[in-house]
Amino acid sequence: MGDASHLFSNTLQGAYQQLGRRGGSVLLAVSGGADSSALLVGTARVRQALRLRVEVATLDHGLRPEARREVEAVARLSAQWGLPCHVRALGLMPGAGMEARAREARYTALEALRRELGLDVVATAHTASDQAETLLMRLLRGASLRGAVGIHRARPFLIRPLIERTREEVEAFLAEQDTPFVTDPMNGDPSFLRTRLRAQLLPALSAAVGFPVTPHLAAFTRVAAEDEALLSKLADGAWSRLVLADGSLDAVGVRALERPLRRRVLARLLSEADAEVDGPSLARVMDAVDSGGTVTLRGGGGVRGSLQLRAMGGRVRCVRRGERAPEATPPVWLREEEGHVLQEGTGWTFGVRRAAPPVGVLGMPVPRQARWPLLVRTRREGDRVRGPAGSRKLQDVLVDSRVPSERRDALPVVTDADGTLLWVPGIWNSTVPSEVRLFLWAIPPGASMPGVLPL
Repeated sequence: MGDASHLFSNTLQGAYQQLGRRGGSVLLAVSGGADSSALLVGTARVRQALRLRVEVATLDHGLRPEARREVEAVARLSAQWGLPCHVRALGLMPGAGMEARAREARYTALEALRRELGLDVVATAHTASDQAETLLMRLLRGASLRGAVGIHRARPFLIRPLIERTREEVEAFLAEQDTPFVTDPMNGDPSFLRTRLRAQLLPALSAAVGFPVTPHLAAFTRVAAEDEALLSKLADGAWSRLVLADGSLDAVGVRALERPLRRRVLARLLSEADAEVDGPSLARVMDAVDSGGTVTLRGGGGVRGSLQLRAMGGRVRCVRRGERAPEATPPVWLREEEGHVLQEGTGWTFGVRRAAPPVGVLGMPVPRQARWPLLVRTRREGDRVRGPAGSRKLQDVLVDSRVPSERRDALPVVTDADGTLLWVPGIWNSTVPSEVRLFLWAIPPGASMPGVLPL
């Protein structure tokens, strides 16, 4: 065994061990090209040392007439090394989005076959050269650190044991093993950006610096993957601390985050609102959060311009412009006897009780001077609250309490029969009287209180 074969086999065996495959099983995805042929031969050479069960899958996409011969060549190579080979026809049709459709069909078929055969993982033959090309493609399109991670070394039920080997190492190994391989004509098609990077940019970069750049670019993606994993974990922790009950974020806490964490937390907020998440959108969102403003977002499944991010009132949230509580939220009346009622439109449940509410249920002692029946409605223009310091507009109370503007019309408001405003549950309460006979209980939408106010 020559030097290239010795190095290739040893590093491949080490990769399988690092990926936890010793004593396991693997389905090799082999197309007949150089990379996948090297994966087949190299894995066959180290399988005994690893006690690894190995089988081969080869797929006919149905896009080129010569594909059948390539499938047959893979079957012969598998038989030469004593490996079972499974052939699947995908039957794809040419047309728009062919690359994406082929990729999805390929991985779907491989996963189905893996399950059928009872194997642990699928192994694909992506190399450091593929990694370098992917990195350049994403950087040229303005990728962030997450995009710079490139091709992952491992996914659930998927591994890439050649991801640290270059295409030159692969071809040197095959030459020593006297193993032929096929060349996909699409790999030489200059209409594809990847082909142009491989044929023009990477050689030019290597010539400019005086050494092969592919290993260094691939090494950068490994470091980027480690950094991204740590930042993502920290961002998940920040999200858990800052997310509020209504799905918005605490604005002060968001602004206190370091920018890499803030960017990830805000990207998650946009994603959960089905907004488009890209570099320019995130930049505008970051500016809006810094200034406490508003920015229109793309996406969201609605009409253009209907989705906004608002960073006002102490919260950062995504809302749909013009989205309000139902226009005709019917008021409900509460009589001076024990009972309960659901307010349609707000989803709040109210009840009259002689006892103070238990923990977890909002409550208000009803003043003796209150005129029955009580009315539960939504706010109206001109509503005012009265307290020891005098009268204030309800609008000002809601603003001071940092209630988002889009939620204000969905809040229940309780008045007595004379129209005196007594309570806005969770926001404002009238003065507690010295003598109390009855209590008003309130349960917000979605709350579950076993044994309390059953409906």
